[in-house]
Amino acid sequence: MRTALRIAYVLVLCIVFTCSKSKETKPKDSATSNPNIILFVSDDHGMDALGCYGNQIIKTPNLDKLASEGVKFTNAYCTSASCAASRSVILSGLYGHATGSYGHVHDYHHFSTYDNVKSLSNRLTEAGYVTARIGKYHVAPEAVYQFDEVLEADPRNTVEMADASKAVIHSKKPFFLYFCTDDPHRGHPFTPEKWDMPNSFGNKKEGYKDVEQITYSPDEVLVPAFLPDTKQTREEIAQYYQSVSRIDQGFGRLMHHLKDANKLENTIVIYISDNGMAFPGAKTTVYETGIKLPCIIKDPTSNKKGITNTAKISWVDLTPTILDFANVSYDKTAFHGKSFKNIIDTENPKGWDAIYASHTFHEITMYYPMRVVIDKNYKLIWNIAWRLEYPFASDLWAASTWQSIYRNDIEYFGPRKVKDYLFRPEFELFNLENDPLETNNLADNEKYSEVLESMKVKLKKFQKDTSDPWMIMWDHESSLQGTGVNL
Repeated sequence: MRTALRIAYVLVLCIVFTCSKSKETKPKDSATSNPNIILFVSDDHGMDALGCYGNQIIKTPNLDKLASEGVKFTNAYCTSASCAASRSVILSGLYGHATGSYGHVHDYHHFSTYDNVKSLSNRLTEAGYVTARIGKYHVAPEAVYQFDEVLEADPRNTVEMADASKAVIHSKKPFFLYFCTDDPHRGHPFTPEKWDMPNSFGNKKEGYKDVEQITYSPDEVLVPAFLPDTKQTREEIAQYYQSVSRIDQGFGRLMHHLKDANKLENTIVIYISDNGMAFPGAKTTVYETGIKLPCIIKDPTSNKKGITNTAKISWVDLTPTILDFANVSYDKTAFHGKSFKNIIDTENPKGWDAIYASHTFHEITMYYPMRVVIDKNYKLIWNIAWRLEYPFASDLWAASTWQSIYRNDIEYFGPRKVKDYLFRPEFELFNLENDPLETNNLADNEKYSEVLESMKVKLKKFQKDTSDPWMIMWDHESSLQGTGVNL
């Protein structure tokens, strides 16, 4: 009898163990457990031109709806206000000065990411995601930034882009869609027939198929305080607004397709821009108007809606954050950024009060390295090549907004003197709370000498931690130069 009981007991244990083991080792159904992710990146779109960020003139109902259903960040920063350099950071989680992504990747410029970098798209493919991109790419080499599918559509017609993405949205596997518009970047040709004609910003008289033309009067637009309020500025902003409204329509179409596929409730949607508006004083600079950008995220699993988050986050944080959303494990030391997934729906999270920026080139002829630290209200800019005249991107130089000041020999460009815009001091220290336009440089003010020195210490540590070759420019310290051997 005892023997029979022992046998029965052993059998029960075996059954329990077997059931438990089968439960633990059951393969995870990635189609249901991992969310889909859409990263929507516009080109040269500042915080100035979105309804949800306070512009009551521009029509962006679809993006405003995203903000009302998710979270809007008010202190989100790119690391370099230059298209290619910014995008390399978005997709790698590493600062461009550490990856060789110093500026534009046009074949003439030939900047390119080191081939040992492992990008977001490659990591997601390995994790079982279908990865697809559409529109502006502007990173290299392709082996580093590999996508399973490359979709084709007019990058100025975001409605067409959305329609071209339907098959990916209906994928049975979880998908990552990298959706990148050419809008509202300035349109070709950059140099108009007459100097005072506004740039088109991609707008066409005949419009785009399935896109409603939403136009604006120059009289009604809002001129940001850093720009001169001139006829030419207003005409160009009106064109810029029209291009932004085209983005919004395409975003709305994309959300429509997501709803039709019954995937609204398991898709993370992120809207950002690569850098600030394409006007002098914003794009290619490290002033707030160049690097402080829109960032709207909807996580359908969150019960909180319409949140405004004041955390200082950076595009270098995006890759680890998206990997966390996708439940993909990674080595935290592989990135310069850190995931902000856990504080997304917190309005004023603690410990998120500092960011860094690093700009070296735009076009290859535009060498002007700048390094930035923002800590709470203080911001330090180190203009490493401060003895040089500040270089202009080709599209910004030809802009009627700039030419109206330059040709007429006007002393001021907005609140800043033209000579101060072109010739900058080595250090610029600002109190952003008191001086949001960054016109009162405190670097030479003895009252702020301790603040200046403490910010320099933070900047040097940042450069050392991220292997910045330009750290040598502090005191010609050569430890980052390596052995001279090509390993």
